[in-house]
Amino acid sequence: MAKKSEAAAANAVVEEVVERPVEEAKERESKKKKITSVEQLPGVGESTLAKLKDAGYDTLETIAYSMPSELEEVAGLGEGTAVKIINAARDALEMGYETGDIVLERRIQIGKVSTGSKELDALIGGGVETQAITEAFGKFGSGKTQLGFQMCVNAQLPREQGGLGGEVLFVDSENTFRPERIAQMAQAKGLDPDEVLKKIHIARSYNSDHQMLLIDRADEVVKKHNIGLVIVDSLTSAFRSDYVGRATLADRQQKLNKHLHALQRLADMYNLAVYVTNQVMDRPDILFGDPTTPIGGNVLAHQSTYRLYLRRSKEDRRIAKLVDSPNLPDGECVFRVTPAGLADVE
Repeated sequence: MAKKSEAAAANAVVEEVVERPVEEAKERESKKKKITSVEQLPGVGESTLAKLKDAGYDTLETIAYSMPSELEEVAGLGEGTAVKIINAARDALEMGYETGDIVLERRIQIGKVSTGSKELDALIGGGVETQAITEAFGKFGSGKTQLGFQMCVNAQLPREQGGLGGEVLFVDSENTFRPERIAQMAQAKGLDPDEVLKKIHIARSYNSDHQMLLIDRADEVVKKHNIGLVIVDSLTSAFRSDYVGRATLADRQQKLNKHLHALQRLADMYNLAVYVTNQVMDRPDILFGDPTTPIGGNVLAHQSTYRLYLRRSKEDRRIAKLVDSPNLPDGECVFRVTPAGLADVE
């Protein structure tokens, strides 16, 4: 009897050892399947959930793309709890390594907004693309804002007509938004100006912190109104005026970097296009050649996916130069800014 009981006990231990990994795997799988919303994340109670939603962190994607310091600030969480919540959201979304063919499939979903000029579209690979930041810099009157106005109209067109079939979010930091100009462009395309303007959501930013806040809280507007294009005109104006002197340069660049990453996060999460304009300065150390240099330094140069340098030519003509792109060669083209909008040179 003693031997039988010992054998039974040994068999029970073996069964437990064999079954334990299987049960643990099932438990992990069930936990992963269960987490489909923010309230199901570990460490998120009713009060924390309310604070997260008030701050715009109401989806697994927004949680997964955030930093622990952000959740600590908006929800009053400890660092360990914030890290736990973010990691759980990332696990639920299976954010990790993936193969190149999967990335290619995702790239197929990219849309492109026509600029109104076939030559300019060809220069940047078919138009201003989604999931990317396209920057245009140049002196005043070079056509940066006019290009933004044209895309406000074109983005609302169906995809087969060079649009995104979506609405537009416009952050104006220089008080340059002119609805009458957009109405003029819309009429030239045979569209109802009132309907076009109703689908453009404008916010006037008064300083760099306000500008950053508008983008940080843009998720709700993007989801509610099917935003396809985000425009910031201009990206650097407020930063340039708020941070004066070399002593403030490091702080300015850090905040600008954070602002750019927030814009890229919007582009990635919602498959929308981001177009930003940038100011320039003249470098006194350049005696020969073009001394024009964009503001923002290496931070902006690295984060912008496509960089366009716009400059004036004769009459209504503008010259666009592609300065940087991850997949396109450098090049130039000429386009026109007409009363009807952007057009090619005949």
